[in-house]
Amino acid sequence: MKLREIASFLNGEVIGSSDIEITGVSGIDSAREGDITFLSADRYRKQLAGCRASCIMVKEPIEGLAITQLRVSNPHLAFAKLLGHFYIKPQEPIGISEDAIVSDKATIGNDVSIFPFTFISDGASIGDRTIIYPYVFVGHDTTIGKDCVIYPNVVLRENVKIGNRVIIHSSSVIGSDGFGYVLEEGRHYKIPQVGGVIIEDNVEIGSNVSVDRATTGNTVIGEGTKIDNLVQIAHNVKIGKNSIIIAQVGIAGSTDIGNFVTLAGQVGIIDHVKIESGTMIGAQSGVLGDVSKGVYSGSPVMPHREWLKAQVIFTKLPELYKKIKELEEKIKELERRDLPK
Repeated sequence: MKLREIASFLNGEVIGSSDIEITGVSGIDSAREGDITFLSADRYRKQLAGCRASCIMVKEPIEGLAITQLRVSNPHLAFAKLLGHFYIKPQEPIGISEDAIVSDKATIGNDVSIFPFTFISDGASIGDRTIIYPYVFVGHDTTIGKDCVIYPNVVLRENVKIGNRVIIHSSSVIGSDGFGYVLEEGRHYKIPQVGGVIIEDNVEIGSNVSVDRATTGNTVIGEGTKIDNLVQIAHNVKIGKNSIIIAQVGIAGSTDIGNFVTLAGQVGIIDHVKIESGTMIGAQSGVLGDVSKGVYSGSPVMPHREWLKAQVIFTKLPELYKKIKELEEKIKELERRDLPK
């Protein structure tokens, strides 16, 4: 593909020869002749010295760089678009495999792909152009929208509603029972979980994620939210739009998370907490109460700047402890000197 065609595709400006043939897309470190790469931040400029790419996408031109440059408004986004253009081919619809079990009471849209050993229950609905890979279970009255991709071994329990353009990766379970019990006479009595789950449009869910159904009502994942692998989302949780939930996060029941919230890896959140839109919570933090908009770290969480100061003090604790012991010994010595003879 000629660089001029890529420039037209990305609405970019070529600085150098536009006749270069681009045959691949790669990162700076692994790029070879024929590849196009990108520079996302100035701190990576030192990697350009050994770069062998034929073209590099930049936000602003770099003086004295021998490599041809393509100026674009967002190099990282342009890189993502080119990866899709070069390497991801659309799935040709295969229809319904004869080895799939599909209820005659299910509704199947146009141009779907349902692979072998999938089970589609009564009352289920599959939207146009959706792809369902092998060993997926779709429960009673569950709805999957258009242009979705459901990877192998996903379980979509009953009364789950999946929007359009949703991606769910392997071995995730949507609609498992919420963890609800009442203690009576020394025994845990199970609270029936009769609600559902709503996954809105353009959500992506990683592998081995559990999203529990609501006790009553719905657990809701808002439009555009992205969930990493190994995340636990409990019953009646509500997550707003375009939030980012990173690996191994655990969110307890009835928590309300706003829009554009970022939860870094291994964050733990207790039940019935409200987190305001635009909040960022650092890795391994523990959220024990409501959180207003801001940046937080630590367990329990505190404003990130305060946590940084606390970490500095924490690293000095052995030195401070040693100094305290020395002072204690000096005080004891002074007290002994003052004792009456």
